[in-house]
Amino acid sequence: MAALCESFTLCGLGPSGGVGLGGGLLALEPGPDPDHVLLTDRGRTATLFKVSDQKPLGCWSVKHGQIITCPVVCNFETHEYIAVHDDKVLRIWKNKDINLDKVFKATLSADVYRIHSLPNGGPVVLFKGGDVRTLDVLLEAPQQEIENIISDEVIKWSEALMEGQQPVLIFATEKDGDFFVYVQKLKMNRLCKYKLEQQELSKPLSFTAYIKNQIITLLCLYSNDSVYKVLIPLQQNSEKEEQILSKSLLLKLSVSGSVLKGTSFVVLDRDHIAVLGSLAASGEDSKECLTIWNTKFQTLQTSKELPLGTSGQLWCYEGKFFFTHGKVLTVIMYKCETSSLAAAVGKLKDSQTPDVSSFVNWTTLGDEELVVSFQSQQSVALKSESKMTLRSKRNTVAKVQPDTLSVGQRLLNLKDASTTVLEDELRQLISKAQMPDLQASIGCVITALINRCKTDPKYYPRNFLLQIVQTRDLSYSLCPDLMAVALEKKDVHLLQICLQRFPDIPEEITYACLKVFLSISESYLQRIDVNLESVICYIDIEFNNKEVKTEIVENGFNAELEQEDIWDTKIAKETHVTADGELCPVGPQKAALLNAVLHSAYSETFLLPHLKNLPAQHAVLFLRYLYYLYVKCSEKINTTLPGIRSPTVSQIMDWMCLLLDAHFTVMVMLPEAKELLSKLHKFVRAQVRFYSELNKIEGSLRELQRLNHQKDSQTYSIEVLELI
Repeated sequence: MAALCESFTLCGLGPSGGVGLGGGLLALEPGPDPDHVLLTDRGRTATLFKVSDQKPLGCWSVKHGQIITCPVVCNFETHEYIAVHDDKVLRIWKNKDINLDKVFKATLSADVYRIHSLPNGGPVVLFKGGDVRTLDVLLEAPQQEIENIISDEVIKWSEALMEGQQPVLIFATEKDGDFFVYVQKLKMNRLCKYKLEQQELSKPLSFTAYIKNQIITLLCLYSNDSVYKVLIPLQQNSEKEEQILSKSLLLKLSVSGSVLKGTSFVVLDRDHIAVLGSLAASGEDSKECLTIWNTKFQTLQTSKELPLGTSGQLWCYEGKFFFTHGKVLTVIMYKCETSSLAAAVGKLKDSQTPDVSSFVNWTTLGDEELVVSFQSQQSVALKSESKMTLRSKRNTVAKVQPDTLSVGQRLLNLKDASTTVLEDELRQLISKAQMPDLQASIGCVITALINRCKTDPKYYPRNFLLQIVQTRDLSYSLCPDLMAVALEKKDVHLLQICLQRFPDIPEEITYACLKVFLSISESYLQRIDVNLESVICYIDIEFNNKEVKTEIVENGFNAELEQEDIWDTKIAKETHVTADGELCPVGPQKAALLNAVLHSAYSETFLLPHLKNLPAQHAVLFLRYLYYLYVKCSEKINTTLPGIRSPTVSQIMDWMCLLLDAHFTVMVMLPEAKELLSKLHKFVRAQVRFYSELNKIEGSLRELQRLNHQKDSQTYSIEVLELI
C-alpha cells in the first residue's frame, strides 16, 4: 500500500518558475549531505536548501547576461559544486565561495548537455554531441577535442547509474520522430546504440531507468497514457549494428473511466511508480494531480489534486516528492509498503495505530490534511466498535465534551461554523495556557482562520489576528500563510507587527513587505493605525507641520560643511528635521513601517536578488530615507536614534550598502538620484574626516590619563586642554 503524507512549501519561485511547459526549475539535484537539495532555476541562480528546516543554506549567481545552461551538481568526493553557464563555461566552487567570478573557470571546446554526479563514481560530463568525459579527464585539458557521435540527433534525457564499481551512462535521443538509446560504459569506454521500437500514434514523453543484475530497466511514459518497460542487457556485443529494442506494456494510466495524461514520472520501488499529470474523466475538466500506481496489480493507490497547476516536473529523493505548485516548490512525503492484493484494493486489515511522522512540519498543523487525519481517526474508532452498536451509544460517543477534544477535532467541528461562533471558539481555545503543545495549537488556529479567508474573500479577522500575533510568541514557520494573506490584503499594521516579532521571516517576504510599504500612498497610510514608537521621538507626528523642535549638531556636521565642502567644527542650530535643512522624505507612518523592515533579520546573499527587482522610484525613495536616518544618527554624539525599536546606525549603513549594490547602475543613470548620491558622498567623506581627527587626539588623551595615574592621589590640579 502506498500513501501520500504531509506536504509543505520549500521555497517560492521566481518569474521563470511558474506553471506550464517551459516553466519550473532547470533541475533539482541531491546536495552534499542527506536532507540537502540543490535547486537551479531557469536563469542565473543556484540555491542549496536543507529540506527539513525549509531554509536556504547557500545561494550563488552568475553575472547579468550569463545563463546557467546545465544544472548545478555536487561532487560528492570533494564536496564542491559544478555548473556550466552559456553552454561551454565550466565553474567549480566550494561552500565558502560567494562570488562565482572568482572561482575556478574552464572554457570547454563543445556544448555541454548535462553533468551527472555519482556518489562513488565522480562527476561525468555528457556533451550535446553525445561524447562523454569524466570531470578529471576533462580538467586535464579543457580544450581537448570532443567528438560528435550522434550527428543530427537531439538528446532528450540522460541518467547515470552504478553497476558495482562501474559507472554507466544512458541517454535517449530523437531524430525525425525516431528515438534512440545509447549506453556508455565509462571504464571500458564502450558505447552501444539501440533504436526504440516505434509506437503508432504516440511517442515517449519521459524516461527513467534503474539497473540490477547487469540489466538496465528503461521505463518510458508515452503520450498514449501508458508506461512501457524496456530491458537492455549490459553484456551486449558492441560490434553489432543498431539493434531494435522491443518494449512491453507495464501500466495503463486509466481508472474508472478517467485517464491520466502524464507529463513525468519516477520509480519508487519494484512495485510502485509516481506519475504527475492531468486526470480527466469524460465530460469533465481535467485536474492536475500527483498519483502513485501499483504496477504489480495495475491499480491507482493514491492521488492528490494540485489546483494551482504544475510545470510538469517531478523529482523524488529520500522519501519525498518535489514539484512546482503554482509559484512555490512543494514537498510531499510518501510511504510504500510491501505489495499485496488486499492492500492494492484497499482491504488490508490494519490493527496497528497509524505511524506518526517524526518530521516537524509547521505548515500542515492546521491544514485540511490535519482535519482529514482527525476525521479518519474518528472513522477508524467508530468502525472498531461492534457492528451491533446501538444508535444511542453512537450518540453518546459523538457528544464528547469540548474540553476533552483535541485541537484538530475541535477545528473539524468548527469547519462550517459561522464567523462569530468560529472566532469565539478559537479565542477560548488559545486562552487555555495549560494546554499541551500550545504553540502548535495556536498555529492550527491561525491556519484555520487563513483557510476561512481563502474560501471567503470577504472574511478577514484583522483584529483577532493582530491580537494573536501581539500576545503570543510566534514565528513565520508556525504560520507561513499569515503574512501572505496580509500582503494580499495590504494590512500594513499586521505586517509591521510580524516583522517586529517573527525571527525567521524569509528574505522574499521581507522584500515583498518593503515593496508594499514603499508603494502605498501617504494619504492612505494616514487613515491606518500604525505603531509609531520607532519614529515618535525624532519625526514630527503632525505631517503637515513643517516646524519641529530645535536640534543641536554635536557630531561634526552642519549645513555649511555639505554645501561648501569644507571642514568646520562650529556648532550650529537648525529648525528642520535634519541639520542640512531637509525634511524626512516620507511621512511618520511610512517611516515606522520602513523601520520594521530595517530591524528584520536577513542574509545579504538571499535578499540581494530580490532587492534588484525593486522599482527605480522606490529604490530612490528608500535611499533618501536611509540618508535622512544616517544624518539624524550623526547629529548626536552617541550616533543612536531615540525611541523604541529605532534603527541603529549599523542597520542603516548595511541597508544603504545593500541597496546601492542592488541598484548601482540605476542610481548612476537616474537624474533624480545624482544629487542624492553627491550629498551622500560628501557627508560620508565628512564623517571619515571627523573620525580621523578624533583618532589624532586619542594618543594625547591616553598620555594625559597615564600622567594622572602617576600623580600623588592627595593632590589635584586643573588642566585646560585647548584643541586648535
